Amino acid sequence: MIPHLRIILLIVVAGIFSNACTNNESNMKSEKSSEEQSEWNLVWADEFDGETLNSEYWNRQVVRAGRFNDEWQRYTDSEKNAHVEDGILILNAIHESDEHGVDQYTSARLNTAGKQSFKYGKIAARIKLPKGEGIWPAFWMLGTNINENGGDTPWPQSGEIDILELYGSKDPAVIEANIHYADENEQHTMMGAVPYSLSEGNFSDDFHIFELEWSADSLKWFVDGNQFASVSITDEVYSEFRNDFFILLNIAVGGTWAGRPDDTTPFPAQMHVDWVRYYEKV
Repeated sequence: MIPHLRIILLIVVAGIFSNACTNNESNMKSEKSSEEQSEWNLVWADEFDGETLNSEYWNRQVVRAGRFNDEWQRYTDSEKNAHVEDGILILNAIHESDEHGVDQYTSARLNTAGKQSFKYGKIAARIKLPKGEGIWPAFWMLGTNINENGGDTPWPQSGEIDILELYGSKDPAVIEANIHYADENEQHTMMGAVPYSLSEGNFSDDFHIFELEWSADSLKWFVDGNQFASVSITDEVYSEFRNDFFILLNIAVGGTWAGRPDDTTPFPAQMHVDWVRYYEKV
């Protein structure tokens, strides 16, 4: 063979070998990425793509003003307080008069009780939150056995998981996670609120993804993929959290912890929900 052709042939063969190695590396990375992505399997979701709220998934609670936490709003089943628009669920807290006080506001409290229940896995939602003095939006869960919704167990024995709460009396850049349950003496106790603060802006500026990862051993909270809270639930005192739960979305007005709305509070206060999803561990 002509010497310079032999050199060219060797270079070509070396290049092919190098590309094969690179492709193998790329394939390995791709497979690893695929394995990481398949850690969770999407089981249920509401993307709010329809024209109305899906009644097979959600209940519209009707609750008088003052029933919970000395709150000032009444919850209604009106489309004014919760409707779907352009693929977004919008909850509206509305000031119905020129006065600030009990029963001067309407709002929405939606839940999946009796329709969709969840145990372990990942519960997630993409939400843009309202802000303002006295405004209290939440994305949370209650045990399906709670007597408020047809069960036989009172709160806190039924258990409560707060995936997010934002208090109008506090910083609009901060949300909190918490759980409530009964201690050894059947008295209310809680984990204690754990805050997550945005590095810039407020939760009313844009959508953020709020997630709860729940197993038989622990609860973990995330905002935009960043874990900020966790608690072990292996002790028997946490037995509430080994039962089925349902999801709630609501905006409270006033109340024990959120302060009272005033003339600085923007109304309607709106909570925008892009989607709610439930995943199981593969």
